[in-house]
Amino acid sequence: MVRLALLGLAVPAPAEACRLALLLALDVSSSVDRAEDALQRAGLAAALTAPAVQAAFLSGPGPVALAVYEWSGRNQQKLVLGWRFLDSPAAITRAAGEIAGSRRSHAEFPTAMGFALGHASKMFETAPACLSRTLDVSGDGVNNDGFGPDLAYRNFQFDGITVNGLAIGGATGDDGDVFDYYRDHVIRGPGAFVETAGDFEDFERAMRRKLKREVSVRVYGALGEGIALP
Repeated sequence: MVRLALLGLAVPAPAEACRLALLLALDVSSSVDRAEDALQRAGLAAALTAPAVQAAFLSGPGPVALAVYEWSGRNQQKLVLGWRFLDSPAAITRAAGEIAGSRRSHAEFPTAMGFALGHASKMFETAPACLSRTLDVSGDGVNNDGFGPDLAYRNFQFDGITVNGLAIGGATGDDGDVFDYYRDHVIRGPGAFVETAGDFEDFERAMRRKLKREVSVRVYGALGEGIALP
């Protein structure tokens, strides 16, 4: 490269590597009614465009790639937003608009979380090459159809994928069951965490907090230990 520069030839700068491929999974099982689904989509769109979240996405170095799908029964997974780089305010606004304008494809199927995780594993096969990969599963109930998360993690490729959860209360008499299930069975990988929402009215706040935590640039110290910025 130095020799080419000395000859007066232009040398292209290497493109910044994608720092994170972030895949969001939205629950559209039968426990989620029409109004709650609308709150979920509007809440995600609002969270993406919140100033603090936008700043975290654009903090660099390197962009974040985002995709979103909805899930419910064994074969009911549908793409909401295909992989794209959120590398500018305009790109974030466009993605938020598509999510807000999307409509659920199913409303009558149970909660087949193992199948939802298997679908995520396949989606990461088409993701951009990024330094990190994170799956973010939202839901208001525990697995009640087909195999669960434990079998999914044993039978699908999840090497190098962190799985976080957003557990939503209000659907059952004991929200602790849902929160504990996400903590004990859903999250996976170093630094994985569960964010909780009291109900779908609280979804936007919880999603905003979680997205900021997931996409903030990590600072590496002398010992090489990463600490996520708040």
